Amino acid sequence: MNLTVLGAGAWGTALAISAARHNPHVLLWARDESQARDMQAARRNDRYLPHSPFPDALRITHDLNEAVAHSRAQGTQGGLVIIGTPMAALDGVLQSLPEDVAALWLCKGFEKGTGRLGHEIALALRPHARCGVLSGPSFANEVAANQPTALVAASFDTTLGDQAVAAFHSDTLRVYTSNDPIGVEVGGAVKNVLAIATGIVDGMQLGLNARAALITRGLAEMTRLGVALGAQADTFMGLSGLGDLVLTATGNLSRNRTVGLKLAEGLPLAQILTELGHVAEGVYSAATVLQRAKALDVAMPITEAVVAVLEGRITPAKAVGALMSREAKAEIDGARVQTPFE
Repeated sequence: MNLTVLGAGAWGTALAISAARHNPHVLLWARDESQARDMQAARRNDRYLPHSPFPDALRITHDLNEAVAHSRAQGTQGGLVIIGTPMAALDGVLQSLPEDVAALWLCKGFEKGTGRLGHEIALALRPHARCGVLSGPSFANEVAANQPTALVAASFDTTLGDQAVAAFHSDTLRVYTSNDPIGVEVGGAVKNVLAIATGIVDGMQLGLNARAALITRGLAEMTRLGVALGAQADTFMGLSGLGDLVLTATGNLSRNRTVGLKLAEGLPLAQILTELGHVAEGVYSAATVLQRAKALDVAMPITEAVVAVLEGRITPAKAVGALMSREAKAEIDGARVQTPFE
């Protein structure tokens, strides 16, 4: 199978490395010509994964037309494009792809401004194209280092999931399939916001009990929003729900968790993001998650607390105090609950 990965960030590069270990037809596209040239010369991505050498089979290009043509080459059992750009660029990349090109995106979040998930963007631009999302609990450097990882490929087109399995499944990378891209995308987006909250709790040294409670109630928030958007509730007990939430909320490599830890120290958000040097999607998605939840009358008090802290309207300590002082209620209750930030 001819496989094209669009986007030479950490995650796109890691998946290209992983696939090229067993597939001689993998092409990685970098938007920046100098970056592509440097990667080709060094045979590694010094900017994002300096300790992960490229397999000999992995090819690099900065020519988008060449990259798309590679995925459509004849006699390759149906090529596949993997979109490894941030959510903000997904619209533009999808518009650049011909309708007959099958694509899976890696980005996690809601589109800023419109509040759309990836499948909603694709439906508006390519209503008849085969597309979906590849997600799950995964740090790029561990995938590049060939450490055991499990992902889920979700699409309304079941054959696309099978293509993802053929492209990536190996002894160290397991790929499961799902027919619920809505749930997989909601899980991938909301877990980033909840990871900021968990980072705040850990940074304030509130203990493991508080961390466990926050993750559990965060999962409930995520599920409520997902079901309201049309997802299957069971999806949130899988890799892109509970799995990705646990990894991002507790893993020291998590950028979103790091943001929460730094906020707990009292550092301003602008300084945190500058020092981080990478995109923390939860910072940009939090307000949109809350906007969509309110439009659907879905209670998400933890998310609302994170938004209030990010916007500087409340301190982390006061946010935690407000959450703890909320009125007691049944744990399993789908009713609308007034939050302390409304």
